[in-house]
Amino acid sequence: MHPINDLCNLVRQTAYDIHLYHGHGHLEKVYENTLVHRLRKQGLMVGQQQPVSVLDEDGTVVGEYFTDLLIEGVILVELKAVSTLLQQHAAQLLGYLKSTRTEHGLLMNFGSYKFQIKKYALSQNPPRSGSLGA
Repeated sequence: MHPINDLCNLVRQTAYDIHLYHGHGHLEKVYENTLVHRLRKQGLMVGQQQPVSVLDEDGTVVGEYFTDLLIEGVILVELKAVSTLLQQHAAQLLGYLKSTRTEHGLLMNFGSYKFQIKKYALSQNPPRSGSLGA
């Protein structure tokens, strides 16, 4: 198991290399398949389009969605192939992280001439409702 920052850096560099090679203009699935292929060649465990349970506050499963990628069981990756990332894309990933109780996520966009990637991390122990965080 890689330390989380090393793992994120490896994924980031691999995705950037894909963008350099393929450029922009392909469908999202092309980038997804290429990233899975290259990460698996590097020995990483990568789940693609696998179901992820959405949990309520008490742990009850209240839904399910299919993540683009789940790397080493610790990084949820949401891929886009759009002209620019929007706030709604970040909100989507943050919602997935919270609902699945996954701490680390990467939002990537291959659709622009300039590769975009953002890392998000949620605390596993968020402040309690009503606390002011003395």
